[in-house]
Amino acid sequence: MIEKKNNIKKFFKIFIFIPLIFYYGKRSYIAFDEGFYALQAKWILEKGNWIVPLWWDEYVLDRTNGLQVLIAKSQEIFGKNIFAAYLPTTIAAILMLFITYKLHEEFFDKNYAIISPLILSTTYLWFDYSHLATQDLIYSCLVTIGLFALVKIKTTESKFYILLFGIWIGLAFMMKTFLVAVPIVALSPYLFTKKNLFFTKFFWLGLIIGFIPYLLWADCINSYLDQNIIFFLFGKFNILANENNFTNPFYYYLWNVPLTFLPWSIFSLIGLISNTLEDKNRILILTYFPLILILIISIFSTKTPYYPLQISSILSLNTYIGIKYLFSSKKYKSTAVFIISKFIPLLIIFLVITYLIFFKSILNFTIKENTFMILGLTSFAIAWSYIKYKSNLKEVFITLVIGPYLLTSLLLQSGLFTDRSRALRENMEYLSSLDILKNQIIKVDKSSINNEKAQSKIIRISLLTPNLGDGINGLEKLNPSDFAWSTLSSKEPYEKDSYQIIYDNEILSPWKLIRKI
Repeated sequence: MIEKKNNIKKFFKIFIFIPLIFYYGKRSYIAFDEGFYALQAKWILEKGNWIVPLWWDEYVLDRTNGLQVLIAKSQEIFGKNIFAAYLPTTIAAILMLFITYKLHEEFFDKNYAIISPLILSTTYLWFDYSHLATQDLIYSCLVTIGLFALVKIKTTESKFYILLFGIWIGLAFMMKTFLVAVPIVALSPYLFTKKNLFFTKFFWLGLIIGFIPYLLWADCINSYLDQNIIFFLFGKFNILANENNFTNPFYYYLWNVPLTFLPWSIFSLIGLISNTLEDKNRILILTYFPLILILIISIFSTKTPYYPLQISSILSLNTYIGIKYLFSSKKYKSTAVFIISKFIPLLIIFLVITYLIFFKSILNFTIKENTFMILGLTSFAIAWSYIKYKSNLKEVFITLVIGPYLLTSLLLQSGLFTDRSRALRENMEYLSSLDILKNQIIKVDKSSINNEKAQSKIIRISLLTPNLGDGINGLEKLNPSDFAWSTLSSKEPYEKDSYQIIYDNEILSPWKLIRKI
């Protein structure tokens, strides 16, 4: 009987994450970065080149091809469909939730261990990137595995975890190259207490194993190049380290991290602070590590919302600590209950009403998207309003998690986080159904890709073009009756008489489907 109950609990712990991870409707890509990687994976399968990342027929040498190969291999096994393209990210998301669960057990105990991964899965940043076909979630999962391995290393006899700590570094380098140095430096205070692991053969063996994918790829790609690939990768790093379009002020993460970690930001901050009362090892991982990492990425010129994704598991653990601290404190509990059960629900309802009055007609959301979003926000407000002063810790955890859980589940199933280019997808589905285009190869005029908007659109259009052809440098390369995507620039009016516009739509602008007469 006891064993049966335990099996039911295990099944429930797995089942509860399904609405947060799996989406059952139609999907569509955004252009950067997932559409770019998905297009490169498409060319891997079509051209059979698993070594050199491509942009049409040109080499892209500022990144590794780790993610593109994963997407291509997934589609090779499970079919050339969009679900398979997201599968590497989905697997990494599941693994990261599991490792967060195990980290909770290591730092605290098995009680409420499910709370930390539930918190993680309902944070905006993690939830957003767990449904993007990019390398950011996979990289963050590898960092989390490295953290877990490090925490599990009790002595030099912990051979498996020492090996694992070495392996994650090389695999993470294959995902994000030099960015792997950031979590390693941030962990330096804790690594100092474990310095003996650097003198074990298992760490160096793990390091070599982890770098095998990169070393094999580098050896293969170097035969195509006039200099070692590391110089091209370092060139990209140098661009990111200097002023560019993604340069932001030093204080960028002071507001960005709390914003992207909603709705748990305040709890996590309280947890970070309250850790100073705990043991040394907990402080080094749960407080010093995230703070040092944020400091390092704040110094770096390029600042993006997804760089802190690698500390999201640790911030979730701190959220658990913060909630426990607040609701175990006689001094702060009444204030916390008032803010959570009264102020925040009223604020959410106010935002819902404001949206319905002022923004509903402006934003191009479907009835389903609007209904699910409003229902999710309302459920969130109602759930948190049930927090009472007399609620015990278990009731507090359950009630706090239910609100964000319902919101994120409904948002996912609405399609807002999965069908991100819905209007463009619908246009391309209509276009693909036209008899005139049946089995027709459609080329792309690369000379028309002259700005970010044109590039963004053509990435998504190319992925949804059933028979995508080669890129051409100018429409004069077309043969009579050839189809192509082009912007047909007004600077070249003489060309318009030579081409028939097959499809021109504002959603696809500036691109038009043309045929040479």
